[in-house]
Amino acid sequence: MDIASVRTYLLGLQSRIIDTLQAEDGKAFVSDGWTREPGSRLEGDGLSRLVEEGNLLERGGCNFSHVKGKAMPPSATAHRPELAGAPFEALGVSLVFHPRNPYVPTVHMNVRMFAAQPEGREPVAWFGGGMDLTPYYGFEEDAAHFHRVNRAALAPFGDDKFPRFKTWCDEYFFLKHRGEPRGIGGVFFDDFSELGFERSFAMIQAVGDVFLDAYLPIVKRRRDMPYGERERDFQAYRRGRYVEFNLVFDRGTLFGLQSGGRTESILMSMPPIVKWRYDWKPEAGTQEARLYSDFLRPRDWADWKPA
Repeated sequence: MDIASVRTYLLGLQSRIIDTLQAEDGKAFVSDGWTREPGSRLEGDGLSRLVEEGNLLERGGCNFSHVKGKAMPPSATAHRPELAGAPFEALGVSLVFHPRNPYVPTVHMNVRMFAAQPEGREPVAWFGGGMDLTPYYGFEEDAAHFHRVNRAALAPFGDDKFPRFKTWCDEYFFLKHRGEPRGIGGVFFDDFSELGFERSFAMIQAVGDVFLDAYLPIVKRRRDMPYGERERDFQAYRRGRYVEFNLVFDRGTLFGLQSGGRTESILMSMPPIVKWRYDWKPEAGTQEARLYSDFLRPRDWADWKPA
């Protein structure tokens, strides 16, 4: 189990993504490094990279963290109850980018590793991650591109991985109290170790390495589309769904808060401007209504073809 190699990879991935997004945005990201001293509830270090009020991104951040704790929190042992209370180590990169233009989708990506040392047993390690896209105005070619890049990245690890992780993503990023998906999905996996340490690590590298390939072409296609107050208003309304999911269901957010993580970094994923309305529904026949009818439902996007 080579945790040092995982750390080196994750820091390099964060750097590559931020360098690229800074160039696209034109405004520098703030760098905020932090350290938790030995003896703290959660020891370790991290680096938060954030931009607010940028040209492309209204708010966007990419976090690296590497922490150690004396007892696994409940959110991390939901599927591994035998590890409850075991000392653990967790490291990962997580990002959320909220663009200013409503025609550019919000995106989330995360790759991570956990290791636990249950008393009297060998260390246990597993990986998780994925990426998902949350459009406000849907475009079939964007959704298809995003899914095809993920399918190609996972292909070397078995034909089952993409359909399995796509379904997992559709089921995970679902607001149960609303009965609707958060967006158009992507891939998601957790508690993954079935390929052994090296191949499982290689798989999260494959996912992390294609993030820019999956997202940037969509950004370039949509960032200069004209928009007005109507589109910004709908974007703010739909961002409310993002907030609801992250605070109610997201395991990463819950893990950070339950384990005593750094609040500013954990809540960096929140959008800057959000609206809620009572029992609002889009007008039939509008682009806003089409998001619900055509996009906010599971589809085999990777196999989509123009009519």
